[in-house]
Amino acid sequence: QAQLVESGGGLVQAGDSLRLSCATSRLTFSTYVMGWFRQAAGKEREFVAAIRWSGVPTNYADSVKGRFTISRDNAKNSGYLQMNSLKAEDTAVFYCAAGYEAHGRDYSRAAAYSFWGQGTQVTVSS
Repeated sequence: QAQLVESGGGLVQAGDSLRLSCATSRLTFSTYVMGWFRQAAGKEREFVAAIRWSGVPTNYADSVKGRFTISRDNAKNSGYLQMNSLKAEDTAVFYCAAGYEAHGRDYSRAAAYSFWGQGTQVTVSS
């Protein structure tokens, strides 16, 4: 069974930056789209960003465009989410996910992903 483990979360102030990492194992990482989602307390899980195996991002949520950058290193079986200019409304548990790349699939939807990490808490104080 594939494993995804997020790290890099923490407590920061508004305007600060964080870099989340997602380490994968038991997964041919280079064949999968990697996505980041987040879930704030009392809210639905929402899409943040996704990136194809080639390293080309598929899309970003409007709320993070220009502030967050998704990347990956297939040689390290890892993905990353660089988060700049953090806001209090970014406070959430962040999850990475892996989904097999297929033509026409909507990677902003959680259903496109087969494997999920346990999440890492990001708290932004205002």
